[in-house]
Amino acid sequence: MEMTKGNEKDKASMAEIPLLTPYQMGMFHLSNRIVLAPMTRQRSFGNVPQSHAALYYSQRTTKGGLLITEATGVSDTAQGYPNTPGIWRKEQIQGWKPIVKAVHEKGGIFFCQIWHAGRVSNYGFQPNGQPPISCTDKPVSSQLGQDGTKDEFSPPRRLRTDEIPRVVDDFRMAARNAIEAGFDGVEIHAANGYLIEQFMKDGVNDRTDEYGGSLENRCRFALQVVEAVANEIGADRVGMRLSPFTELMECTDSNPEALGIYMAKSLNQYGICYCHMIEQRMAIIEKLVTPHSLQPMRNAFKGTFIAAEGYNREEGNRAIASGYADLIAFGRLFLANPDLPRRFELDAPLNKYNRSTVYMPNPVLGYTDYPFLESTTD
Repeated sequence: MEMTKGNEKDKASMAEIPLLTPYQMGMFHLSNRIVLAPMTRQRSFGNVPQSHAALYYSQRTTKGGLLITEATGVSDTAQGYPNTPGIWRKEQIQGWKPIVKAVHEKGGIFFCQIWHAGRVSNYGFQPNGQPPISCTDKPVSSQLGQDGTKDEFSPPRRLRTDEIPRVVDDFRMAARNAIEAGFDGVEIHAANGYLIEQFMKDGVNDRTDEYGGSLENRCRFALQVVEAVANEIGADRVGMRLSPFTELMECTDSNPEALGIYMAKSLNQYGICYCHMIEQRMAIIEKLVTPHSLQPMRNAFKGTFIAAEGYNREEGNRAIASGYADLIAFGRLFLANPDLPRRFELDAPLNKYNRSTVYMPNPVLGYTDYPFLESTTD
């Protein structure tokens, strides 16, 4: 009898936590609104996912929880960082299979983020040392890397109009390969200054053909990728990540709100599963300020809407309760707290995120060694 009362109390407590309420995302029944955000970890040696990733992702899996993989290259030209995974070769598909199986065995729902870095690369990552490809031949300036050294980017080669369908097809094939590996769906990475966003934003795209100039032309490549992927694996297995307001890798736009609304509305015609939008949040006097609201994009998109960027428990609960978003993606907090949903349920203390170990190749340190809450008995 005491156990029954305890369970009823737990259920009542969870009902008061919006992040822990269930949600129907298309055909996927989610047990909570907490999403593992895609995070590059640079532990896939030779661009092949490794066995230690099975433990990493399964640690962060709850029954009915949604996880999104790190950015996963669609071709041999897609790479921009060391030891990032791909999904264009059979060896890579085979490498992903046990990782997906480990997540599914714990009841998780797993999407693979498919990605092309575009001009955010250099000769060393490209086949035969060739220039990276982009919508432009304008290079990215040197950037300060995570280890304090400078990341250098080689001048890109502007894609010819007749070459673009081949890149679209790379995304289509990557999506097919992801389903072969067992993933439940794919997220198209169109954010953070990478190839698709390079086409979309007028601060980078200086083309004069049908892929440049007007907003519609600049978004043409992105929507062709969506159409190809949706036709290949089904729109109900497709999501897209966008970041209209951020300016990563010098990828800027003169009217980011118009870009975000246009993309949100355009995605409706394909009926995809979700739109995953990154906010621009700035720390001003130690307080996060969001200068741009995602509400217009949320209103425009008819499917599941995921918001991301530096949310904590309180902010996430508020966003869900107010209808600002359907789901919240957590990156650093989920990286450092593999049992994040449980910690949110108990409002328990959180492990601190260690930035210095995020991108190191060690298969354990800063990867699978973050502690769980100690088991307790009531």
